Amino acid sequence: MTEQRASAPAGRKSGGKGWAAGAGLLVLLSKFKSVLFLLLKAGKPLITMAVSIGAYALIFPWTFAVGFVLLMLVHEMGHVWAAKRAGVPVSAPMFIPFLGALIMLKRNPKDAGTEAYIGIGGPLLGTVGALACYAIGMLTEHPLWYALAYTGFFLNLINLLPIHPLDGGRIVGAVSRWLWLVGVVAGPFLIWKFGNILFFLIWLMFLWEMYKRFVRNRNQGEPYVMQGSYRAPVDPALPAWFFSGESHARELPYTAYCKMDGEHVVVFVWEPLSFRGELSLSQPCVVDKVVLTQVKGPVAVAVKKPVSSGEHENQAQEEYGGESTSISASSERPGMPDAPGSLDAQEAVEERESFELSFVVRVEGRRYEPQNYYEIPARTRVRMGLMYGGLIAVLLYLMWQIGDAGLIPPT
Repeated sequence: MTEQRASAPAGRKSGGKGWAAGAGLLVLLSKFKSVLFLLLKAGKPLITMAVSIGAYALIFPWTFAVGFVLLMLVHEMGHVWAAKRAGVPVSAPMFIPFLGALIMLKRNPKDAGTEAYIGIGGPLLGTVGALACYAIGMLTEHPLWYALAYTGFFLNLINLLPIHPLDGGRIVGAVSRWLWLVGVVAGPFLIWKFGNILFFLIWLMFLWEMYKRFVRNRNQGEPYVMQGSYRAPVDPALPAWFFSGESHARELPYTAYCKMDGEHVVVFVWEPLSFRGELSLSQPCVVDKVVLTQVKGPVAVAVKKPVSSGEHENQAQEEYGGESTSISASSERPGMPDAPGSLDAQEAVEERESFELSFVVRVEGRRYEPQNYYEIPARTRVRMGLMYGGLIAVLLYLMWQIGDAGLIPPT
């Protein structure tokens, strides 16, 4: 008796644990899709980070390789943070072994002040990350942290050079575009000092951009092309000339406009299919034409379409020889949950065959830079200039301090 009484509560307690574990498992499974989606979304940045760590580990100790890539991540996240505050969408950071890391602006900043704000966010947060390594090095006296700190300071200092596409080239646009001449003159000295082929390539890119901006395309914008892929339902009974356009191109009517948030959009219409689409432009441009090309199809696809309750009853009557009997959508006992086989419990879906065309729409035009893009308030110019010069001075001092202490940076 005693054992039976004792076993009954134990059994209830065990059942309670099982129920809680089962409920927790259901919650975990319900969240798994979101976690999987986030992992897939972050897949490319994580893969490029891993590849970069592996590449740097071929030359440096793996601990330094991990720390170096993480410092670059902190730098890029400074750009992401600044861009988010400025309302400019950007891509996730991407890492390129022995070249660095970058983010892509999905929309052009509204003015040079916004561009400079996004540009200085990376060196600012990157310097904070390097300072954290320096502080840990002072506490632990481990040479790895001093090496990471020195490298981080140097990395952010190099990025502040007034040379496009480095951060400094974007920042000085809001201070004075005459500072780009400093980058033109300082480039050969840096190439001679460090003997780095990457500096040479960056400097050549900068010279080419200056030539296009101030000489070749001074009175007209640089050519700009943007394209997107689309799908549209189509009737397979249409003439064959609709479907043989993979190498054929035709112009479409379009409307170009700018949204209130600064996003530039082209809306186009393919009239024979009554298809209306839009394409977002990463930069302001004067659109010359919108071209339809690479038309492929038609391709049969399965389309699932929910069936209404009225259609259920009609289908049921047809199945039973047209009699007036219909299937009830509720269970036999009113007020009870729907039976597993009822039509409400299992939403009926009819699978039908449809046909689609796939095609590419290309926007051709010329980049447009507003005349007031570099008209920055004097207060903003002074503030950005002080931040720019002050950050350079801080980085030079911190690098000198590490060198003066006799700590050997990595070579």
